[in-house]
Amino acid sequence: MGDINDYLVNKIFTVPYIDKLIESKIAPDSFIRCVKRYEKKNDITYGKAISEIYHYLDKNYRNEYFFKNTIFNKLLLDKHNLYSTSALTELPIGESKVDLVMINGKGIAYEIKTDLDNFNRLPTQISDYYKLFCYVNIVVGAKNYKRAKEFLMDAPVGIYVLYDNGNLLCRKRAVYYNEGLSYDAIFNVLRKKEFESIILKHYGRLPNVNSFKYYRECLAWIKKINIKTFQKEAMDVLKKRTLLVINEVEKKFEDVVPYELSFYTYFTKKNRINYNKISEFWNKRMEV
Repeated sequence: MGDINDYLVNKIFTVPYIDKLIESKIAPDSFIRCVKRYEKKNDITYGKAISEIYHYLDKNYRNEYFFKNTIFNKLLLDKHNLYSTSALTELPIGESKVDLVMINGKGIAYEIKTDLDNFNRLPTQISDYYKLFCYVNIVVGAKNYKRAKEFLMDAPVGIYVLYDNGNLLCRKRAVYYNEGLSYDAIFNVLRKKEFESIILKHYGRLPNVNSFKYYRECLAWIKKINIKTFQKEAMDVLKKRTLLVINEVEKKFEDVVPYELSFYTYFTKKNRINYNKISEFWNKRMEV
């Protein structure tokens, strides 16, 4: 246990909690308790408080949010184009949920294993991800790199390492692998309008059956499409779920959103494109 209650920090750095924090007129007691552990001033901004807690994560407790936010900033914002690449999180596939997905032409799955995690479920997770994606990476801290390298020596899985200095480096490149693709798994990830768009593209019509048989018939039609074609088209429709559209009236995401809240801002449903609201919250003063 560090200087700050780690359970509380985990609670604070979640999308639902930050949603409530932004909407609240007065900071919740749980947030104030956390802030008081390191901040002695009575009058600070929410941004200053969150930055201090995030700094604690960086130095003492790199949890899942810290990893996700780092990957988002260093790969999606720094190396890709935010307006041509989309991201998804906690996407359910089989018995697993992939931590982060980036789609730009091809879909790439990222499974996070912090220094707080074990590798017990990794074989199942990797197997599940290959049912939908042809590229899979795991992201580990420096402490787990050797173990990950040995564990994945003969696998097509790539390895990224998040070092103590904040650098995120690819130490093993993911190799294209499509032998695990599954019609059922891909179909089950798609929403009704998404798989219908693929069916219409290939057949020009939808199955004319009752609602009880509809999904089963749609899947039967899908299974007549080449699976590599189906997987690629699934990536195209999944990409549209979260792809940001440039609005010339508003400021760009990367110019306004604080680094610490990049992951939150992209995945919140309440404030996703309301950058001004997030900026106002960041600069709002709070009493501790």
